[in-house]
Amino acid sequence: MKSTFIAAAAFSVLSTAALADPVDGLWKTEPGDEGNYLHVSIQPCGSAICGTIDSAFDASGNQSLNYENLGKQMIWDMQAQGDGAYGGGKIWAPDRDKTYSSKMQLDSQNKLTVKGCAAGGLICRGQTWTRVQ
Repeated sequence: MKSTFIAAAAFSVLSTAALADPVDGLWKTEPGDEGNYLHVSIQPCGSAICGTIDSAFDASGNQSLNYENLGKQMIWDMQAQGDGAYGGGKIWAPDRDKTYSSKMQLDSQNKLTVKGCAAGGLICRGQTWTRVQ
């Protein structure tokens, strides 16, 4: 009985790891105008992909523990579209306090291009994020 439980637990852990989306993890945003940047945790939320602000840093790399948006969801409803592409989601831009339609593209160098678009996708602004873990 004990070995059956251990085997089932091991299978559960391995199958969960196998199902992890390639974009899951902790990502560093590009620095803003003043050099500040964020770490965003991307993970599944239901059948979609979401991202939450995990931590904030000043231009010197010091963690900003009092950043008002810690824990706030920044990306939601993102859907995998194959070949490292994601779309159909929304992104909230903290610097402008606006929400945009969003798309993302993961490349083979573990870089994630994240874009927020307006006007039906005609006007997009984006960043390339790097994987922290």
